[in-house]
Amino acid sequence: MELTVYLAGQIHDDWREQIKSQAKEMNLPLTFVGPMEDHERSDNIGEEILGKQPNAIFKDEAASSINNLRTDILINKADVVVALFGEKYKQWNTAMDAARAASLHKPLILIRPEDLHHPLKELSSKASLVVETPQQAMQALSYIFEN
Repeated sequence: MELTVYLAGQIHDDWREQIKSQAKEMNLPLTFVGPMEDHERSDNIGEEILGKQPNAIFKDEAASSINNLRTDILINKADVVVALFGEKYKQWNTAMDAARAASLHKPLILIRPEDLHHPLKELSSKASLVVETPQQAMQALSYIFEN
């Protein structure tokens, strides 16, 4: 058995690479997907496909439509969603992706520090599991493959 894992969360550091590396070390049969990690490409994809937009608002709208298409397809195909909430960046997209997964009844693992317990309490109650570190999330996924 192999699982597809959607990694939701900010794209500004290497947390996804850490998870992928740990999965490889643990010899877990996981395929990882997620949002476009190239921020500039994500911001410009609307104009790349639809052409020059009249202003920044329309540029954002065009990019959002295409990024949402990507996210919808990949979350729908995922077996589980892992959503990382950190303290450094605003987490709007992470919250949207986690809520989307919950509404689709996808297994959802939230990674969040204890400091974010209160602001994420409603979303946490919809998750399958809430952990504080990516390592804990990987241990939980590892447990699925034990006999």
